[in-house]
Amino acid sequence: MSREPWFAVLRPLSGRRRAGLWFVSFLWPLLLWSAVSYVPFLWHPMIHVTAPGDVTWFRPDMLIDRHEFARESEKILAAGGRAPEGYRANPIYLPAPHCVARALYTAFITKPVLRGDTWLHESLWLSIQTIFWGFVISSAVGVPLGILCGSYAALSRVTEPLVDFIRYMPAPAFGALMVAIFGIYQEPKIAIIFIGTFFQQVLVVANTVRKVDPALIEAAQTLGANRRKLVWRVIVPASLPDLYNDLRILLGWAWTYLIVAEVVGISSGITFFINQQAKYRNFDNVYAAILIIGFIGLLTDQILAFVGQRLFVWRSGRASRLRTLAGRLFAGRYVLLFPEEPEGDNT
Repeated sequence: MSREPWFAVLRPLSGRRRAGLWFVSFLWPLLLWSAVSYVPFLWHPMIHVTAPGDVTWFRPDMLIDRHEFARESEKILAAGGRAPEGYRANPIYLPAPHCVARALYTAFITKPVLRGDTWLHESLWLSIQTIFWGFVISSAVGVPLGILCGSYAALSRVTEPLVDFIRYMPAPAFGALMVAIFGIYQEPKIAIIFIGTFFQQVLVVANTVRKVDPALIEAAQTLGANRRKLVWRVIVPASLPDLYNDLRILLGWAWTYLIVAEVVGISSGITFFINQQAKYRNFDNVYAAILIIGFIGLLTDQILAFVGQRLFVWRSGRASRLRTLAGRLFAGRYVLLFPEEPEGDNT
């Protein structure tokens, strides 16, 4: 019995293969990072000084370029002095995986260096609030407008050319203007997230709405549906699963604008934490903060995907226990209210 090929065009993989490849997608970057960090001959362009010897400007735990270390060693040996000692290492901006893994814990318990600086969990919470409000406000305006643009060609021709024009303008370019309008605190950051996602939302949602099967529209018109009912009773329900996935993708766009948004006005949030740790050369904390952003984004996306599979079970093909239970309860109540008539002559 032949096995299914791994690279079949437009054919889904089995559940086991999907899970295995999902794991591999995270494993191979980690293996590459580990190889570069722990195998000296692959890269390791620096020397971590353990004993400076007679080199006056060397200090313990310094990182020196490997060629510079070799030149200084030759000079000292030629002069009859003690050569410095050290081992090969990566630059300070590329800490080893175990250092970053340790920083994922220690960064949360390390007290801020300066008074007034925020802890990591406080910075994260501030960033999450910025993303949340920026994306919620953007969706509250952009999704209905996109639905209307996709439904009515006249409104599309009036709105979409301008939206298409503005979406090419980089959101950070509005930073100074947003500070002038909203001040220097959280409001201009939320506005940058709004600008970065709103115009994309309108076009993406409108394009999704246009993909609704015309047969559904024709059937509803045959049954006497007016324009309002066509939009809210036919077009919106038919495109709802795709709209949900569009919002999942666009939420990732909001996270990409976060770093830029948080340097507008007063630096705050996770961006401020990253910049401060980079200033103090604590690059293990920098990597840890970046990974935490990725973890939060991935976790959010997986939760939304899980919820979407349960909400739109007709699209995913996966049965929902909650929907099944509700259906059974409703069916039982229906039977109790309207019992079946006994068979026989009703005369």
